[in-house]
Amino acid sequence: MRIPLLGAIVLTAAMTLTSGTDAQSTWPPPVAAVPSPAGADSGQPQLSVSDRGVLLSWIERKGDTATLRFAERTAAGWTTPRTVASGDDWFVNWADVPSVMRLADGTLVAHWLQKSGPDTYAYDVRLSYSKDDGRTWARSFTPHHDGTQTEHGFASLFQMPGAGLGLVWLDGRATGGGGHDGHPKGAMSVRFGTFDSAWTQTAEMPVDLRVCECCPTAAVVTADGPLVAYRNRSDEEVRDIYVSRFENGTWTTPAAVHDDGWQIPACPVNGPMLSARGRDVAVAWFTVKDDVGQAYLAFSRDAGRTFGAPVRLDDGGSLGRVDVELLADGSAVATWIEFADQRAQFRARRVTRDGRRGAPITVAGMAGSRASGYPRVALHGGDLVFAWTESDNGSLRVRTAAAPLTGETRRER
Repeated sequence: MRIPLLGAIVLTAAMTLTSGTDAQSTWPPPVAAVPSPAGADSGQPQLSVSDRGVLLSWIERKGDTATLRFAERTAAGWTTPRTVASGDDWFVNWADVPSVMRLADGTLVAHWLQKSGPDTYAYDVRLSYSKDDGRTWARSFTPHHDGTQTEHGFASLFQMPGAGLGLVWLDGRATGGGGHDGHPKGAMSVRFGTFDSAWTQTAEMPVDLRVCECCPTAAVVTADGPLVAYRNRSDEEVRDIYVSRFENGTWTTPAAVHDDGWQIPACPVNGPMLSARGRDVAVAWFTVKDDVGQAYLAFSRDAGRTFGAPVRLDDGGSLGRVDVELLADGSAVATWIEFADQRAQFRARRVTRDGRRGAPITVAGMAGSRASGYPRVALHGGDLVFAWTESDNGSLRVRTAAAPLTGETRRER
């Protein structure tokens, strides 16, 4: 049974946060359900933002066939869904999620995962593009060319400065294949590729040659260029969040966002998320301390070169699966799954740059299992848009909601 949104409770519990000189900035905002365009047996939601608005993508399942679909949010609600591609040989996973995004020239780009061999974790990143708003799509292709039947996934796509597509992904060409038991034959890497506006590949190179095997990546473009975040893996099995910047045609030496010191012998399947405005960056991530899952947020004012002290997001225990959006006033809204009273909740909280935390809001109740996937948040036109997966009469379905921001949080600086 669907657990309703708590908009009325949110309004009752509203707490005012001032930012700068604007006393009218309020948090939390009212959250209202928006009818989802996703059909039955849907999941793996992803949100992306362009000048045209918020784009939602998801997968629908029918038997062995998976279909990647998308819709865009307008003043009247979500547009009629369109289909990117489908197949019965896809790798569909609760954490390794496909995407659809719009480039600056209006081209739509999509990625999904397709099996390349009999092993469970033998699959490739497939890319396609559409120049007619998704009516037709180009024949799919891959950004990697190693030819190994190993894992290639957890891709993050972004607009390259100027023109073209950039992306990073986890690449298992050195692992020798196999599962995620924490002891692969070789190391997982993060790799980077680019395509120009004619869809000719212009680069493929490593970012980091030893990383966690199956935590999602994140990538944004700052005023100083692309920035990527991921979960690192040291020789001592410390798996903290690292970042690297793309400068002068190469990636900088990776550096930790914060020295969590989380030592774990296997992948936690819990990656970071990034948001950027100019040289301002916010990063959210999950770690475990004293056997308690915790979600954190940190700010950077120098395009990811350095980060301030972490601010804890959860109030008692988190399952992670974070997301984050920078607001116009420099604060950020982060989301996570809170685990309290034996229940899981999709929550959001505003944090100012000086570390003040707004009251948490519960967007929805959800299953604490992997089936609930990664909840999402996006910002456009002064509205926060949420997407998540919940159980609907025994099957899974993607749901959406929106919340209007007010005051300084809404206005551009």
